[in-house]
Amino acid sequence: MAVYADLRAESQELDRLVADLPPGDWARPTPAPGWQVAHQIAHLAWTDRAARLALTDADAFGAMVAEALRSPETFVDDGAAEGAALPPAELLARWRAGRAALDAALAAASPDVRYPWYGPPMKAASMAGARLMETWAHGQDVADALGVRRTPTDRLRHVARIGVRTRDYAFSVRGLPAPAEEFRVELTAPGSAEVWAYGPPDAAQRVTGPALDFCLLVTRRAHRADLAVEATGADADRWLDLAQAFAGPPGTGREPGAAR
Repeated sequence: MAVYADLRAESQELDRLVADLPPGDWARPTPAPGWQVAHQIAHLAWTDRAARLALTDADAFGAMVAEALRSPETFVDDGAAEGAALPPAELLARWRAGRAALDAALAAASPDVRYPWYGPPMKAASMAGARLMETWAHGQDVADALGVRRTPTDRLRHVARIGVRTRDYAFSVRGLPAPAEEFRVELTAPGSAEVWAYGPPDAAQRVTGPALDFCLLVTRRAHRADLAVEATGADADRWLDLAQAFAGPPGTGREPGAAR
């Protein structure tokens, strides 16, 4: 399945950023408050393991969920801190092994079964897309910490799709009613004139712009003021202030003018 190959490629690109880092650079601060480069990789290793268990061992995954519910405000940071405390070489090996195990679990998963997750159950392909989105987003944090500008690829299609599909969630997580109308979203693909389009062509509420900028927006890796994403209609404009492609609290996001 294409999304599985794209997930592997996205992970490999991030791997190349950190594979030869001196140990001291794993302690570089990233834009996420309190998180160093090591925390970003440790978090990905933790969530890859969770995804593998969701696909292969429902009881073990249920135990992870129960543990998270005991400390809902801190379990993400706690998991990242535990992995970040490892020597960099050990953390890198753990992340690589976990990626390989998840890849095998995805390949063996039934395409029609919905597997448990921290939010609604999802099919294996959707889980792979979510893992790609998170890998790309946390990879952006690492790239920012290292002063690296990455070249966007068509793999952003998966991130953009999730960003569009989570429109209503972005409102609900803040206790707001979702817009009644469907939106039209038109995004220019990286490095080409191709347009990725979502929603009814005649919708009054519209969002347009580069796919990269939209993906940075919905993963909250850049402030709206620094991006070339435009809205037509009051509801679409409000969405651009709230958009998030990931589950859980929105966090503080980036400040306007933050370097990336």
